[in-house]
Amino acid sequence: MVPYIIIAVIAYAIGSINFSVIISRKMAGFDVREKGSGNAGSTNVLRTVGKKAAVLTLVCDILKGVVAVLIAVLAGIIFKDASKAVLVELAGFFVVLGHTFPIFFEFRGGKGVATSLGIILIINWEIGLVCLVFALMLIAITRMVSLGSISAAVLFAVLTPFLRNSYIVDFEFSYVIFGILMALLVIFNHRTNLKRIINGTENRLSFSKNKETDEIKKD
Repeated sequence: MVPYIIIAVIAYAIGSINFSVIISRKMAGFDVREKGSGNAGSTNVLRTVGKKAAVLTLVCDILKGVVAVLIAVLAGIIFKDASKAVLVELAGFFVVLGHTFPIFFEFRGGKGVATSLGIILIINWEIGLVCLVFALMLIAITRMVSLGSISAAVLFAVLTPFLRNSYIVDFEFSYVIFGILMALLVIFNHRTNLKRIINGTENRLSFSKNKETDEIKKD
């Protein structure tokens, strides 16, 4: 039990490092959560700070997921009696939980999409690439980042039991449960976006510098 608790705590702490807030304060002098949609994620950083800050935020958030999983893999080597798959799954889930409810930033975080991408890519690169391409295609067609993110999360849960050869540690049935929990967490974090998608009022991605961010509805 101790190894699982240690990994959960470490992953949550890593997830709680909110790079969108740190980068927006450093590069623009304000907290990104007080601008645009109010979300602490790379999409809102793009809208309110700019492309350079958004790319930097995206890369850092992806790396949070990668680092957390790699620490779990190392823990699996050290704690030989622990399930390597469960350690990896706990790291993946809790790093996103930390990103969503960061203890270092008043529990007001982002939606965990970039961090989830890093987790998926490192856990199973085949599934990760499929989900990434699928999400990018949907975003390109609809210009709705939220729709691409939600759909990719659901696709990850669906593909988890089928593409078993590329897992970072040996496949166990617990990966299926992990996939479902990750999808549910992403959907929960996008619940307001889902309402807007259904109502036809969801914000669409725009790279136009003339677009007024004040028009973006706050989540």
